[in-house]
Order: sequence, then structure tokens, then C-alpha cells
Amino acid sequence: MSRIEKTITINAPVEQVFGYISDPANLPEIWPSMEEVKDVLWLPTGGTSFQWVYKMAGMRFEGASETTEYIPNQRIVTQSTTGIANTFTWTYQSEDGGTRVTLEVAYTVPVPLLGKLAAALIVRQNEREAETLLANLKARMEA
Repeated sequence: MSRIEKTITINAPVEQVFGYISDPANLPEIWPSMEEVKDVLWLPTGGTSFQWVYKMAGMRFEGASETTEYIPNQRIVTQSTTGIANTFTWTYQSEDGGTRVTLEVAYTVPVPLLGKLAAALIVRQNEREAETLLANLKARMEA
């Protein structure tokens, strides 16, 4: 399993940043390879379940994810239930009127589909993708 951890500080209140990421329908706006999010259902726990379409190495993947942990303005953990195996952990800390966001991702590269050589390239590409995702979130929240 591959892992990514990235942190960024955003000049916006934690409630605003948390609220934006809480709604997976916002993900295609800030995540370049997330082509579509649909069928978002809000769960009684505050989290969501949703369907997604993601492009990796020119290949289209479809799947579903569900929130497994939801602590308002502090933490959201979302796990893939179908598609590419992954767990996204978003952690939020209030910091001088802004928000420190940490994104941790654990995922499995579909090696049988892509091959071992391509898998190493995908891991590097996903590192850059996580940086872009957080930079886009920062730009959106600070606009």
C-alpha cells in the first residue's frame, strides 16, 4: 500500500474549510483527476457516501466511498468501498484564525492493470496530485 501525507495552512476559518471538504460534490472543483462525484448521501453520523469517477494514468476508474469517522471541524476519514482501495484522512487544526489541513492517503495502485514499472510513476504522480489538491483548496478558500 502506498502512502501520502501533505500539510498546508489556509487563511480561512476551520469551519469554512471543514464545511467545504465535508461535501464530496466539491472535490472535482479542486482535484484535477477527480472527474465526477455523484449520488452523495448524507449519513446520520454527519459524513457521506458517494460514487466517484477518477482518472489515473489515462485510465478511468469508478468506485464508491463512505465516511468512517466524522468529528466536526477536526477530522474526516473516508474509505473506498469499491474501486481503487484507499483511505483519506483529513485533519483540521485552527491556527491563528486560519486552518492547518493535513491530508493522509493510503491507497493501492492497481498494479495488474498498470504494471510494476508504471506503478512507481503513478506513486510520484499521486504525490504531486495531493499537493495540487491542497493548493487548489487553499486558493478556493482564500478567494
